Amino acid sequence: MHLKAKAQKEVHLTDSLLQHMFTFNEIEALQDEHGRLRFSDVLRQSSKQRFKTNKKSTPQNETINAFYWYKISIDHSNSKNKLFVLEFFDQTIDQIDAYVPNGIGKYDHIKLGDHYDFSVRPIKHKNFVIPLYNDLKGKQDYYFRIKSSQLADIIIVLRSIDFFIGYALGEYFSFGIFYGMILIFSFYNIVMFFAVKQRAYLYYVCYMLCVALFEMCTDGIAYHYLWSKWSIWNQYAFGIVLCFMSVSALLFTQRLLLLQRKAPRLHSFITIVIVLRLSFLIYSLLFNKSLFNYKFLEAIPLLVAFSAGIYSWWSGYRPARYFVIGYGFLFIGYTMKFLIMLGLTWLNFGVISYYSMSFCFILEMTFLSLAVGDRVRVLKFSKDKAQQRTIKQMRINQELKDNINRDLEKKVQERTQELSEKSSIISEQNKALSKANLALHAQRDEIARMNILLNKDNEVLKENVEKVTRARVLSTGINFEEFSKTYPDQESCLKFLSEVKWKGGFQCKKCSSKNYYSGHLPHSRRCSQCGYEESPTAHTILQNVRIPINKSFYLIYLLYSSKGKISSHKLSEILSIRQSTCWSYSKKIKQQMEDKKIDFKKSSTQGWSELLF
Repeated sequence: MHLKAKAQKEVHLTDSLLQHMFTFNEIEALQDEHGRLRFSDVLRQSSKQRFKTNKKSTPQNETINAFYWYKISIDHSNSKNKLFVLEFFDQTIDQIDAYVPNGIGKYDHIKLGDHYDFSVRPIKHKNFVIPLYNDLKGKQDYYFRIKSSQLADIIIVLRSIDFFIGYALGEYFSFGIFYGMILIFSFYNIVMFFAVKQRAYLYYVCYMLCVALFEMCTDGIAYHYLWSKWSIWNQYAFGIVLCFMSVSALLFTQRLLLLQRKAPRLHSFITIVIVLRLSFLIYSLLFNKSLFNYKFLEAIPLLVAFSAGIYSWWSGYRPARYFVIGYGFLFIGYTMKFLIMLGLTWLNFGVISYYSMSFCFILEMTFLSLAVGDRVRVLKFSKDKAQQRTIKQMRINQELKDNINRDLEKKVQERTQELSEKSSIISEQNKALSKANLALHAQRDEIARMNILLNKDNEVLKENVEKVTRARVLSTGINFEEFSKTYPDQESCLKFLSEVKWKGGFQCKKCSSKNYYSGHLPHSRRCSQCGYEESPTAHTILQNVRIPINKSFYLIYLLYSSKGKISSHKLSEILSIRQSTCWSYSKKIKQQMEDKKIDFKKSSTQGWSELLF
């Protein structure tokens, strides 16, 4: 039984065979420590006896940069017309010297591996594919001399050409879906970055693109389509991309979880990890490129980001829950790959385990997108809450202002009544003085002096009346400070402008649709039918105006109140704006007043708003 377990098992080709993966005692291996064995040496009987039967489901080159010989046996007796190929799954193998029997008692030498130009491959596929001769008979031995600077899985699969074509098309289609999803995620988040200017979106896009490039390096897609003529990149690209993937993931973690504000020490620790990871990359590039093979070191940034998410969730930050779930899936996939690398081959049970990291990356990106969206909702809720507090405070200030105005009006009425009563008394006294004028002739000089004083008072009063009249003409009844309490900032101005502009309902300027939803700009409206977005200032006199909108409101108010008689110099003095700008802008408003022919006597206190459109 022991001898039977060690004997190599041959694979029988039949026309009904679709595919077969070589495993356990179907593969024999010979380690060439010094790389001196030639193919003629291997063919000798003594060398054949040195081959050892594989005891694992998938053999590995346990010593990197060492040469290994592998031998498989295929019986071609029952195959007549069907074509078959041999396929190596691991695209990280540097060199494969395949010796394929050609039917005339000799072997064809085929060179494969990511050290060679992609164009030399007999079949242009991301995997290493070797076509077999279909006119072979009986048992044939196939030899492969393999060397790799990374830990490689020697997965050899025998497939019929029909099955291989269908499988390859399906595999490339799956890759298209996978990378297409990453591009969709990236495009969505880059649009969100330009919309809300949050750097978390930019880091997330960088992370997803690094994930895509790393998977392309692992799958062989990158060598096939990106650098097919620069094979040297196969040795470094995956390590560089893996570093930037970890760095962008940690930067995204800092931004998404708001660690700089919520956990400063954890934020500083992640920054240190980023610096160390970049330093390790630079050291590997300059001094020891073999360090790129220590992919398991990426577990450190993964655990740091995962732990930061758990801490933030435990601290009550709700968006962290999606972050933890996403990184949980990635941690499961990474752990499975790591255990398979350590020799737990029972975990390598098929396509799901082989592409486990790709599946976990998709799940992770899905939940991270949910986390980013949840973070935006939290920020929006905080902003709305702050706006509500501001509105409440403005309402309180308005009520306080109204109470003060009522008190002032009451005091003015009391003072006016008091002055009226005094005026009546004075009038009666004047009548008495007129009747006693003859008796008071001696006091004429004194009265004349009093008249001179009264004339001076009348001049002062006249001057005050002129000032009041000029103020009424210039409509300076309220100053800019009081006006700004009603329209304090751009937000309130845009809100008032949108309410007045669309008080009769929204209608799209392009397709006349009346259905809309909120646009990206504050208080803008986007047509739900054609997507046209219109801001509150569009098609108004404020369109393309460069001065602050609240000062534009006040300028219009002053021109309206003064019936256009206020000068540009006065406007410049009031608004602290250049006189040329005031003159240019007031000219447009006066033309608007002339065109609309507003009746200033009948217009309400908000009549100046008619000049906006």
